[in-house]
Amino acid sequence: MLSWFKKSTKKLEPIDFTAVSVDIHSHLLPGIDDGAKDLEDSVLMIKELKSLGFNKIITTPHIMSDLYKNNPQIINSSLLTLKQKLEEDKIEIEINAAAEYYVDYDFEQRIGKERFMTLDDKHLLIEFSFLESPRNMDDIIFKLQLEGYVIVLAHPARYQYFSVEDYMSLHNRGVLFQLNLLSLIGYYSSQVKQNAELLINNNMVSFVGTDCHNMNHAKLYHKCQTLSSWHQLVKSEVLKNNKL
Repeated sequence: MLSWFKKSTKKLEPIDFTAVSVDIHSHLLPGIDDGAKDLEDSVLMIKELKSLGFNKIITTPHIMSDLYKNNPQIINSSLLTLKQKLEEDKIEIEINAAAEYYVDYDFEQRIGKERFMTLDDKHLLIEFSFLESPRNMDDIIFKLQLEGYVIVLAHPARYQYFSVEDYMSLHNRGVLFQLNLLSLIGYYSSQVKQNAELLINNNMVSFVGTDCHNMNHAKLYHKCQTLSSWHQLVKSEVLKNNKL
């Protein structure tokens, strides 16, 4: 049976993000989704993330059939432009790109017909609707696993239609959970924060990510570093960020 996080208001000495080293979820490529608006915006966010302790970024623009029609060519071209700008500005940080795939009918039809952009050679970042889960979620996950992907589910704490049983089922099926850092400070809602603490307390979180879209986000991450939930997560040694 899953157990709930023991609440504590005590603030601890900060643990910065060198503890995980790699940010695996962000929207830093200029002008291709709802993240960075331009190169200047991208650079400002990256400088802030670097100052917080990240030394590698795998940025993950949205791919959504009805809104952000990105593809590897668009993403890699934007990444190259950003890398050139970082080199010109002498900002030393490793940056690569994958994608955050929105699971819908169009995405399901593409499984097996193309190779999706992954965080490394096999870890695939996906997201669901915030309103309702895909009706054939289990089938989609099974198909992706047959294709050799390791599924990383973005921000599971934010799917408020998930029950404890849903979390357990996905976890038992080999789906890895990526927690948004801002969930820890209640940025999205108190319920999302509670869900995040539940997942942490039961060692179900494999990755953390900033999901950074703008400088308003970037200026908040330091608030996570003194929280007991963050300390517990780091000390649990379950995080796999630095393996990517």
